[in-house]
Amino acid sequence: MSDRLVIAISSRALFDLNESHSIFEEQGLDAYQQYQIAHENEPLQPGGAFSLVRKLLRLNENLDRQAVEVILLSRNSADTGLRIFNSIEHYDLAISRAAFSGGDSPYRYIAAFNCHLFLSMDGADVRHALESGVAAATILPSNPQTNSSGRLKFAFDGDAVLFSDEAERIYKTQGLEAFTRSEKNSADQPLSGGPFKPFLSALQQLQTAFPAGESPIRTCLVTARSAPAHERVVKTLRAWNIRIDESLFLGGMEKGSFLKAFDADVFFDDQQGHCESAREHVATGHVPHGVANELKAQNKSCLLYTSDAADE
Repeated sequence: MSDRLVIAISSRALFDLNESHSIFEEQGLDAYQQYQIAHENEPLQPGGAFSLVRKLLRLNENLDRQAVEVILLSRNSADTGLRIFNSIEHYDLAISRAAFSGGDSPYRYIAAFNCHLFLSMDGADVRHALESGVAAATILPSNPQTNSSGRLKFAFDGDAVLFSDEAERIYKTQGLEAFTRSEKNSADQPLSGGPFKPFLSALQQLQTAFPAGESPIRTCLVTARSAPAHERVVKTLRAWNIRIDESLFLGGMEKGSFLKAFDADVFFDDQQGHCESAREHVATGHVPHGVANELKAQNKSCLLYTSDAADE
């Protein structure tokens, strides 16, 4: 990858396309195409990740070079996507590269664009991106208070996001006591990297482009861990040579109010319950990765099987 931070974003994460998406679902593709063409000169309203994208692009102005690039990935055709590019121009967003996949999933272009992160509102596309080794999250509907400061603040969950889910698997299968004992015994053994480790590393590289103490980017680890399970996390980051600006070890407390206090621009977590708490306060991306999501998928399959069997 280049030394440029590259973010891929879907059109529905960047702009509010709820109205036209409803037309597509209720009336079909032809009605959707006609609607978008008829309204192509009407700017779309900002979507869940709009503020984040605008702040990311402003970093280029601070550095006087293109250190960040945002790529648009859309299921639209180029024809219906004209409204999206017109909206990009309306808001003066420096986005020039795009892939319009004409109804197919656009995630397959992520690697070709050398992207570090993919943000979408389509969970299936996000899962495909994660499976291909790219950090990805489903942007959840929210109406958070926008961080109006000049700083760009990223908050991350730990296990199954920044770190692998190896420790969380013990917690899910054997309980808290076994998890705590295992983490204490493994304190000097670094955790494997999770899907967002490369993105965090790329963010740190971007932070170092600014003079010491003057970076507009700030990172925060927000984890349900508490002492003594904190030690392995600290030593893992040290082994990776990655620095986190702030770390919150919450011991199971709800994360939403802490994220509001941090004034995060976006928060990434693998557990749906934590995301629901967070999205009331900040823009939130669900990372469908790790044992928590595997168990959720298995439970859903069991429920469907039971329901089907009952109907027979």
